[in-house]
Amino acid sequence: MRYNRRPNDKLREIKMMRGFQRHPDGSCLIEWGHTKVLCAATFEDRVPFFLKNTGEGWVTAEYSLLPSSTNTRTQREAKRGRQSGRTEEIQRLIGRSLRSVIDTKALGERTLTIDCDVFEADGGTRVASITGAFIAVVCACEKIYEKGKIFPVRDFLAAVSVGINKKNEPILDLTYDEDSSAVVDMNVVMTGEGKFVEVQGTGEGRPFSRKEHDNLLNLAEKGINEIIDLQKFALGNELSFRIGRVG
Repeated sequence: MRYNRRPNDKLREIKMMRGFQRHPDGSCLIEWGHTKVLCAATFEDRVPFFLKNTGEGWVTAEYSLLPSSTNTRTQREAKRGRQSGRTEEIQRLIGRSLRSVIDTKALGERTLTIDCDVFEADGGTRVASITGAFIAVVCACEKIYEKGKIFPVRDFLAAVSVGINKKNEPILDLTYDEDSSAVVDMNVVMTGEGKFVEVQGTGEGRPFSRKEHDNLLNLAEKGINEIIDLQKFALGNELSFRIGRVG
């Protein structure tokens, strides 16, 4: 049991509310424990220069922490005049994670921009952003989908954090306090088919063994399967059925 009596292999409570905003093509408010992220997906009828006249689309992402999202106020990056390395790393991770399950040919020559804004942070903001962004992307793609053609989203996608605490116990879904004190920290992104998109593992307090690595991946897979079930519930049967459909 952890400090809040949550078992080591149990997720925090996760809620996903699609259609939270009116203006984007797709949106989702994800509440993951105390972490809250607003994810939006918006289409533009343009692509980067290297994709012009190819018939192929593009997916990119932007990420930000609102000033009041952390226990100590975070200064706006616009005021500093540049993005932090952490912000750039996370938005690249979100973008390439979503691109792994999107058929960019099926998008046509459009750019799908994903915005993830964290307004309360308690660990796991990047995995919550990826998981919520997936819901927003599916909703956006429904707006451009033509029956009889390929639905642009090929598979489900979700992410979760795992780690090893000071007692050398593997734990699932770390809060900020757990992440700060973990001896091993890992973020895992997986598809609905069980394929890995990204594994970011670091020995913060000590090196970790292959056996510990495998145990953490198994724990992450368990959590991600549960999260995908929650995504299916949030999307409903009709949208869930669209994913991976051809025709």
